[in-house]
Parts: sequence; structure tokens; C-alpha cells
Amino acid sequence: MKNIAVVGSGYWGKNLVRNFYELGVLHTICDSNPSTLSTFKEKYPEVEVESLFQNVLQNQAIDAVVIATPAETHFKMAKMTLLANKHVFVEKPLALYVNEAEELHQLALSQNLKLMIGHILLYHPAIIKLKEIINSGELGKINYVYSNRLNLGKIRSEENILWSFAPHDISAMLFLLDEMPCQVIAQGGNYLNQDITDVTMTMLSFKSGVKGHIFVSWLHPDKEQKLIIVGDKKMALFDDTLAQGKLQIHDKGVDWINRQPVPRKNGITLVPLDNSEPLKAECEHFLHSITSDSTPKSDGNNGIKVLKVLNACQDSLKQHGATVDLNGSNHSKPFFSHETAIVDKSCLVGDGTKIWHFSHVMPGAQIGNNCNIGQNVVLSPDVKIGNNVKIQNNVSVYSGVVLEDDVFCGPSMVFTNVINPRSHISRKNEFQNTLVKKGATIGANSTIVCGNTIGKYAFIGAGAVVTKDVPNHALVLGNPARISGWVCECCNRLYFQNDIATCSSCNKQYKMFEEDVKCLECNCNNKFEIHDDVKVRIDGNKQSNRTYDKESTIPQEAGYCSIH
Repeated sequence: MKNIAVVGSGYWGKNLVRNFYELGVLHTICDSNPSTLSTFKEKYPEVEVESLFQNVLQNQAIDAVVIATPAETHFKMAKMTLLANKHVFVEKPLALYVNEAEELHQLALSQNLKLMIGHILLYHPAIIKLKEIINSGELGKINYVYSNRLNLGKIRSEENILWSFAPHDISAMLFLLDEMPCQVIAQGGNYLNQDITDVTMTMLSFKSGVKGHIFVSWLHPDKEQKLIIVGDKKMALFDDTLAQGKLQIHDKGVDWINRQPVPRKNGITLVPLDNSEPLKAECEHFLHSITSDSTPKSDGNNGIKVLKVLNACQDSLKQHGATVDLNGSNHSKPFFSHETAIVDKSCLVGDGTKIWHFSHVMPGAQIGNNCNIGQNVVLSPDVKIGNNVKIQNNVSVYSGVVLEDDVFCGPSMVFTNVINPRSHISRKNEFQNTLVKKGATIGANSTIVCGNTIGKYAFIGAGAVVTKDVPNHALVLGNPARISGWVCECCNRLYFQNDIATCSSCNKQYKMFEEDVKCLECNCNNKFEIHDDVKVRIDGNKQSNRTYDKESTIPQEAGYCSIH
């Protein structure tokens, strides 16, 4: 028998604690709330309690970890658990982003560990039986599926209703139909909090011709949990609020008589079900998958499919009900954007990119993969941003700015695009381009005057005002910014002797060519690609004819300006 630790024992976690305890495998309860731990210690005195997740990972007696914390923590905690060589059970959703879910799935496979997601309906006796009935052909050809999950209960503040309720219905629909939707349309309303959607209606279209809808709300007078399957022979009703008769087969439909549709309303058959608790069955399945070395029903691949549908629904919701094609170009590079962010339709956003609160990505803007766009960021039309770029809060990137891969823009730094702006004079035809090359760091509250180039791996100190080109690897400080030293790709200070410097951190060697620094170990590629269909050519070997002010000596204590 395996030892299980449950991390997060609040609203839903306490149910997992109870079930794993009853199964005799609960070793540790981990929670950050001391009063919660105290309560559980009184109830389960033989079970260990722990406030630090890291201690759970380091405990060799623990074989598997159950994660029931807020959704935004799932990826990080699940990854840490797998890297600690422990099996992991994650409550839904597996992660917030498809690329993170895929990473967890591949990591579990490579580590030969079990990764299971809490899609509880897949372990419900009624859903399992309904799957058998569909496969038997008793309902005939499936035409329509709809699910209502409505309540006036706990109101979430960390996630919207789509992410809180709909994963259950999506996972059940995919399981019953055994196919992914090709298109989704989602609409909803925000009534309690302008940032949180309280009600959503989602329409799903499947390649087989099946249509479906999912209606979820936590602003409903009665609790309703219904799933209805409409076949061309019979219909099935699953009502999880009923104590008895949860699954019913209705011999109802439409028959064509003399070319006229005639409703058929025959009897109702109650399908007998065992009374096992779905959550207990789910917990037992997780344990069985470990002991038998079998693949869980709701494994990482299952979690990825549900997450793809959720992300498509969220995209449609943000676009006020626009059709999102899961197989088409408008969803070929899944990314996350917060509900309050605005991403215009003509933008290109790469896989794994995150766009946070109150940001606006304007038409024609192009963002690469795995970027992080902070709060209150504006990306003007036609800006080009490479891969793995981090733009911190309160930054505006104006038209004419190009950021290559791995660029860091600190909080509240400023770009410009006109040298001589006047409010009463339009100078859109006078915009000057600004290029920030690969790996450069721009510190907080600094200003980059337009028309200049920031070299590769340059470091712009906090508050500096850049008025001319900055060479590769240069550290510039002050107003106006002047060269104060040189930095490695890893951002460690470089100290040159006879035009040669060796990084004390990564041991890379660099050579000084007048006012240009080059890494002797790098074979730099001059081509910079933002997307497959957009290429910007950069001449990385071009020498600037400008002169630079340089301090004659660089004090040993001169370090980096603070950035966040």
C-alpha cells in the first residue's frame, strides 16, 4: 500500500483527505493554514501534518502527492512533485496552459510516474453506464448533448465559472462521444465582479455532426446538474441531484409517419446503478494505477484535451462569442490572456505566451512563444516581439519597436517613437524605429529614445535615459546613459585585460573590438524570426560609427542597478 500526502485541504481537499484516510493510505496532510492543520490533527491523530510543501517532497516515506490547491499553482507544484520522483494526482484543471500540461505529461512519462487529473465524472457509475448504453446503440445515432451545472453556492474569486464548473462537463462529453470538438462558441456575463465571469453558455460542434452545449452558472436559484443525450432512437437523462433514479432512458423521440414528424412519448426506464461514491472510486483508481503500473483513465493526455477545449472556450469568451476553431489558425498557437486583457483579432500570439490584467495587444502586433506580458501593458499596432520576452507592468511598446528573443523590459520603462512630439501636430509618418537585440535587459523606469539600437545582451540600468546606440554587452547607467562596464550573456560583470575577458560565473570568453564585444564561443545567427511568415533581418556584425563616452576606470564595486 502506498503512502499519500494531500496538499491543500480546504473546500474540496478535505473530501480527498477523508477518502484517502478511509482507504488507509493517508500519510500527511499539508496546508498553509495552522488552524486547518490543528483541526485535522484532532480528527486524524495518527496522520502527520505539515505546513511546508517542500518538506512533503523531501519525505522519502511519501510515494504520491494529491494536489488540491488553487488552479494557478497546479503546474508548478505538479512539476516539483514529479521531479521529486513521486506520483501525482492533480485536481482539475491540470494546468492553465496547454504547453504546461504537455510538459507535465511528458515529464511523467519520462519519469515512469503516474499523473492523474481529478475529472471525477469519469468515475461516476452513471457516466460509466451511460457510455456502455451509447456504445450498445440503444440510443441510436447521437445528435445532441447538453449539460447544465447550475447552483447558488460558493462563489470563486480566483477563477471564473467556466474554469470552475465546466471542466466536469467537458471531460464527460469528450469521454461519452470519444471525439474532440472542432469549433466552440462561448458567451457569458460578469455580474458580481467585473473581472470574473459568473455565467457562461458554450456551444460545441463535433466533426461527426453532434452538437452540444454547456450551461454553467453560480447565480441560479436551484442546484441543477443534468446531462442529456439525444439520440435518433431514444434519449438519456443523467440527473446527479436525485437520490434515486439518477440515470433514465426515455423512449421518446420523433418518428416520421407519412412524411410527417410525429412525437413519440413512450415510457421511462430507470437504469440501476451501484451506490459507490465517485470520489472514492477515483481515489481507488489512482492507487490501482500505481500498484498495477497502469495508465489512469484521466491521465495527462486526457487533461490536455480538456484544457484545449477550455482554452478555446476562454478565447471565444474574450472575443464576445466569436467562433474558435480548435484545428484552425485562430487557435493553432494556444496562449493565455486574462479576462480583463484585450487581444485584437488580427494579432499573432505564440504558444505558451501569457497576457495579464488590463493589457491591450493592438491590431497587427506579433508576439512570439513563451512570452510574459505583464499588467497594464500596451502593444501598439505592428510591434514585433520575439520568443521568451518578458515585459513587466505599465510598459507601452509603440509602433516601430522590435524586441528580439529573450529581451527583458523592466516595470514602467518607456519607449518613444517620435523625436519632437506635439499634441497638435500629427507625426505618424515620422515614426523612428527602435531595435532591442537578443537577450538585452532594460531596467525599471528607464527611457529608450527612438531611433536607437540596443545591442545583444546589453544591460540598461534602472532610470537610465538612452539617447544613442548601445553596443553589445554594454552596461549603461545615468542620464544621458553612458557605458559603465560590460556584462556576459548570464549578466555577470566582465573585466577586460588586453581586450580579453572571461566570465567568472559561466566561463565564457569575450573579446573587445573597439567599442564592440563579441563572445568567442558563440556562433551568432543574424536571422531573427518572430513567426514563420514574418522575418526581420538583423546585421549583427554592423559596426556603429558613433562615439561613446566611457569611464576610464570601472570600479570593482560598481554593480547592477536594481530591476524587478
